[in-house]
Amino acid sequence: MKEDTKSIEAKTETPEPNKRRDFIKKAAVVTTGAVAVGLASCSDDKSSTSSEELSKAKEKISELEKIIASKEAPTAYSPTDPIKWRLQTYSGAPLGAHVIKPQIEEFNKAAHGRMEIELYYADQLVATDELFRAMQNGTIDAVQSDDATMASPVDISVFGGYFPFSTRYSLDMPVLFKYYGLDAIWAEAYGEIKNVEWISAGAWDPCHIFTKDPIRSVADMKGKRVFGVPTAGKFLSRYGLIPVTLPWDDIEVAIQTGELDGVAWCGFTEAYEVGWADVCNYALLNNVTGAWCGSYFANTNSWNKLSPDLQALFRMSCNDSHYYRQVWYWGGEADLRVNGKKMELTTIPANEWDQVVADSAEFWDELASISPRTAKVVAAYKKYAAVMKKAGVPYRYS
Repeated sequence: MKEDTKSIEAKTETPEPNKRRDFIKKAAVVTTGAVAVGLASCSDDKSSTSSEELSKAKEKISELEKIIASKEAPTAYSPTDPIKWRLQTYSGAPLGAHVIKPQIEEFNKAAHGRMEIELYYADQLVATDELFRAMQNGTIDAVQSDDATMASPVDISVFGGYFPFSTRYSLDMPVLFKYYGLDAIWAEAYGEIKNVEWISAGAWDPCHIFTKDPIRSVADMKGKRVFGVPTAGKFLSRYGLIPVTLPWDDIEVAIQTGELDGVAWCGFTEAYEVGWADVCNYALLNNVTGAWCGSYFANTNSWNKLSPDLQALFRMSCNDSHYYRQVWYWGGEADLRVNGKKMELTTIPANEWDQVVADSAEFWDELASISPRTAKVVAAYKKYAAVMKKAGVPYRYS
């Protein structure tokens, strides 16, 4: 005969926090007593017990007494009432399957029911250019994006996404943040904005231009309408390229209908992964920069509600995602250049492209003039570039 449902629930009911504390207190008292008896016994047999062992036993008693005095049990959680976050990424679902979904799935497992993050892709809850405000006012709890695309109201937002020729490889980005001061600069900038926490920055893929018609010279850029991130788009516009902003999920159709001529928003890995390689015919090998700079952000109230261990767990999950992307992009870019068959590869001659690279120095100085803080960012990039150039192979090739 089946047991009564209420009876079963009663047997499986999670102990209340007070009962947990009482249990630990009682266990600690019993253990303390046992140690004390053992200590007394040891003191009667000085021949077999060293003074060092006696001292250790006394320390154990002291530790147990502190536990009893605190009357605190280890952190408990209720699987029926987890903290819930809504996080929206800049990316669409096909790309998000790599750049963030594995992280969120692993975080939710590791949180053991104490917290659950609901993941939303580009424009699902709010438009991408409204991400910052939506997070700031608490509509969403966290964001994965670059600063420029989500319209962060900070002076350094111009360096988010693709800052032309600032990096050669994806490993350059985390080094700049860790050892050249960008982490402190980003923390300072977002520290001035109410109700927003900057959590972590990492590298994505290089910036290539994929188009329906070929680009074989700088002049071929003129008049081409491309979807891209703001800063790189502004720089490339001096060569006649026209940056266009559209919802992420509309890009493929816009290329098919002729509303767009291509994209300057990603590298080979993404172009193949999200379907843009299916509608573009040509891939320009000259890349505008080596890595996209993106970050994680959180609403301050949401962040402060997390216990220190959950904050640490989220940071670790971000670092794990940074590592995942390093490997995925690095392997994908090389493989698809060699084995990808969907687009014809083109190159702008070295003498023309060298001039584009030289022009970026003037563009860097323009951004440095925005504020003393943007000047610090540009100075860090220049210092790093000088070190890499001097280091030579394999850090930089002439």
